[in-house]
Amino acid sequence: MKIRIKFRKYGALKFVGHLDMMRYFQKALKRAGIDMKYSEGFNPHMIMSFAAPLGVGITSDGEYFDIEVLSTKSTAESLKILNEAMVEGVEVTSYVALPDTAKKSMSLVAAADYEIFYKEGYEIPRSVAEFTEIYRNFYEKQSEILIVKKTKKSEREMDLKPLIYDFQVQNRNAAPVFYLKVCTGSVDNIKPELVLASMFESAGLTYHPEAMQIHKLETYTKNEQGDFIPLDALGENIV
Repeated sequence: MKIRIKFRKYGALKFVGHLDMMRYFQKALKRAGIDMKYSEGFNPHMIMSFAAPLGVGITSDGEYFDIEVLSTKSTAESLKILNEAMVEGVEVTSYVALPDTAKKSMSLVAAADYEIFYKEGYEIPRSVAEFTEIYRNFYEKQSEILIVKKTKKSEREMDLKPLIYDFQVQNRNAAPVFYLKVCTGSVDNIKPELVLASMFESAGLTYHPEAMQIHKLETYTKNEQGDFIPLDALGENIV
C-alpha cells in the first residue's frame, strides 16, 4: 500500500538539512513501528521519497513524503503513534492511502505558497502602505518581470510574471507579510526570495536574507481540471 505523509517543520529543526531529515524519518518510522516495505537486493532500504527538499532555515506547514507499507493502522492511530515518535520541531498532520497507480509526490509538485516576514529585532525599512505601493509598481503595473537567473553553468533571462500565481502584501500587527504562490517543480522552480529580492531591487532597497523568515504554507499539485490542490488531497483517510 502506498501512503502519503504530510508534516510540519518548525523551531530549531528549521536548521536541519534535507538529507538529515530523511535519515531522521527513517529512524522515526522504525520507532513508531510502521510496517514498512523494503527494497530487494543486497542492501535493502525503506521505500520512501520526498516531494521536494526544503531549504535550511525555512519553516513549513506543508511538507510531504511517500512510503510503501505492507500493512497499516487507521489514519488516526498512525498519526498518534508517529507523533509520539517525533521530536520537538516536527509534527505529522496527515496520513492518507494512495491509489496503486499514484505517481510519486516529487513528480506531481506544481506550486507552493509562502509567507515571508521580518524576524523579530530587525528593522523594517518601509511601512505596510509603502510596501503595498512598491508591490503595485513591481507586480500589478508591469506586464513582465525580467530577471537574469544564474545557475552553476550558465545565465539566462527569464520572465517571472507567469510563474507567480498569487502575490499579496498583508498587514499583520502593523508589519508587512509578503504572501507568494509560485511555480515549483522540476522544470520551472521559483524561490519566493528571488521574487522578493527583485521587488526590493526595483524600489532601490536591499534585500537582507538574514532578516527574513520564510514559511511554507502548502505544497500543491494540479487536478484534472487544472486547479491547484494539496498533495494529500489525492489520497483518502484510512478508517
